[in-house]
Amino acid sequence: MTETAKPLRLLAHDADDLGVLSAALQDAVAKIGDIRWDAQGRTLTIACNRFRWEAAKAKQGERVRSALQFGDVTGVQGRNLRRDAKGAVVELLSIGFTPGEEAPAGIVTLTFAGGGDMRVSVDCLDVALADVSDPWVTPRTPGHAD
Repeated sequence: MTETAKPLRLLAHDADDLGVLSAALQDAVAKIGDIRWDAQGRTLTIACNRFRWEAAKAKQGERVRSALQFGDVTGVQGRNLRRDAKGAVVELLSIGFTPGEEAPAGIVTLTFAGGGDMRVSVDCLDVALADVSDPWVTPRTPGHAD
């Protein structure tokens, strides 16, 4: 990492923490093939290119390679995401949490542009986000209609 680009290293153990991760990951892009669920290890890992919103005041936007990992995962369901299209790119819009009947379990929902989403059943919130590369300049800053 360059001196001016401090890598993010964040953990989430409750819904408020997850909201911070969601904001940091808004507009991250990933390939379907970079989403891995290890049922035996009870983890869901997503490698993505995250837009560095914290550096967006610069003249040019930046992206950085990041890894997002959910622990204590008991199940994963996708909707409108083609698992066989490993090279297809998805854009993450938000991450939310709905508590289950027995705390601290619940459902994490990852919402993607284009109508796709992923429901991740967890025994508890145990989420880590880490930047794993130096940032690079991107010519496009993500935009959203109001």
